[in-house]
Amino acid sequence: MSAPETTSAVSSSAAHPRFAEALRELGLDVEIRRFPDATRTAAEAAAAIGCELSAIVKSLIFEADGAPVLVLVDGASRVDVELVRRELGAAKVRRAGADLVREATGYAIGGVPPFGHRTRTRVLADRGLLDHAVVWAAAGTPHTVFPLGPEAVIRHAGGTVVDVREQSK
Repeated sequence: MSAPETTSAVSSSAAHPRFAEALRELGLDVEIRRFPDATRTAAEAAAAIGCELSAIVKSLIFEADGAPVLVLVDGASRVDVELVRRELGAAKVRRAGADLVREATGYAIGGVPPFGHRTRTRVLADRGLLDHAVVWAAAGTPHTVFPLGPEAVIRHAGGTVVDVREQSK
């Protein structure tokens, strides 16, 4: 069962202005939670929210043959760069540096939301996100998060569902 896209709303003004505008454009009325301490990492966000680490959406920017690519993965998983490379048919894939992340998304590392970016990029969403009824993602700052059903997150991000997380051996 998927979570509703509209929840009892707290003002989206707590979100980064670019992300708040994206929410308005998409017609989404979601609860934005602001925390006094940073929720920059998945572990910090899960502790602040009180949810499982795997219910956090990590929005990670990679560079594939020089082009930015957004990979959405659950907070308990690591991205297998080789699987991303194969999925994209790229010669070389690596984690993007802070400058490219900000240039491509308009947000700093630790606050990148799954959608509402400055530029349109290819988006890969790991299938593991679908294991949850609700997931939590950054709302454009290292202090803000929002809940949404994973199918809605992936749809609004324009993501393709794939298997790109490291598998335990």
